[in-house]
Amino acid sequence: MADPLHPAAIHHLPPFVTAPGETDVLFVAMAVFVLLAVIGIGLFYFKLHALPEQLAHRGQKIQFELVAVLALLALFTHNHAFWIAGLLLALIPLPDFTTPLSSMARSLARIADGAEPTAAPPAPPPQAPAPEETTPAVHQPTEPREA
Repeated sequence: MADPLHPAAIHHLPPFVTAPGETDVLFVAMAVFVLLAVIGIGLFYFKLHALPEQLAHRGQKIQFELVAVLALLALFTHNHAFWIAGLLLALIPLPDFTTPLSSMARSLARIADGAEPTAAPPAPPPQAPAPEETTPAVHQPTEPREA
């Protein structure tokens, strides 16, 4: 049996008004929508926040590490200047200074050790074996050397 409406209520209620004791479908739909929106915005935020690290991944290791530290600082301090600095550092290719410097260091170490910077000296040519002696060797005493 349907409950009669209150005398002060209008006869045609909007569809979003539910009767007492029934499930509010609009409330459930909005709760699901808000939950999905919060999760989606959070995923977008973290994906955007990791953008400088993804861009710096193609560069050198030191550049990637600097960008990662700046991104973490921006995440934990909520200071956008760190994120912008990391993004700019990720977009600007750094010149490679370590390869020439390490090559110079290896060359200087070889020079300091006295090694030739060229290839190893050639091996001596093979010699013919000595003919066997038929007479026994005579032991001759040697005089001790004075120091």
